[in-house]
Amino acid sequence: MQPDAFFRRRRIQSALFFIAMVAITYGGMVLTQFDLVQGLSVIPRALAWGIANFVPDERAWARLPRILEKLQETVLIAVASSTIASIFGLGLALLGANTTRPHPWFSLPARAIASIFRNIDVSVWALILLFSFGQSGFTGFFALFFVTLGFITRVMVETIDEVGIEPVEALRATGAGYTAIISQSVIPACLPQLISWVLYMIETNIRSATLVGILTGTGIGFLFDLYFKNFSYGSASLVVLATVAVVLLIETVSNYIRRTIL
Repeated sequence: MQPDAFFRRRRIQSALFFIAMVAITYGGMVLTQFDLVQGLSVIPRALAWGIANFVPDERAWARLPRILEKLQETVLIAVASSTIASIFGLGLALLGANTTRPHPWFSLPARAIASIFRNIDVSVWALILLFSFGQSGFTGFFALFFVTLGFITRVMVETIDEVGIEPVEALRATGAGYTAIISQSVIPACLPQLISWVLYMIETNIRSATLVGILTGTGIGFLFDLYFKNFSYGSASLVVLATVAVVLLIETVSNYIRRTIL
């Protein structure tokens, strides 16, 4: 294909894609009766309302111990689900990676489990698990666990395959067994990336745990939902501020660990 014809086709494809996106956006606005001008006009009023109500009052500060207790529960669930799911995810990744799979038949089921768990959103998992565990901490834990398991398995499969087959083949040539290959070659090579991904999932799960708590009636999300629906906006704002502070603290600690250890 001539260069001019190639670039002409690319320009036509880009133009058609842009036109299709504009048409879909306009169609969505028509179907939902969304008025862009009206939507933009209410932004100043929304900001004014938020500034007036997003201030913790004396009653909110009196509830701080309970807020911190629920926030601690949320953080612990997020950390536990991330670390435990990472252990199981590493096991699935070893079965699914082309470099370390004991048999090709193990690869497809391991990758399928990772794909299913990863592509179902955490909020959907929470709603599904409500039927089994009800409104309890187990629902939030397993919702975060399943999503983390799928994500960690996927990234670890890619990480293990990026290491390459050469170190594994070198150990096999010396007569090393499967366990020795994994413990002496694969795990040391992937450990920095695994720690980095675990830290990332802890940060992500702390944010997601708030939404899960709203759906399951547990943790800090439950308190926010309770205060907001009771028009205790000062208390609800304190929940938000405390959650933001903890997320920033966890992210700071995570970045420090990455810099010093990794």
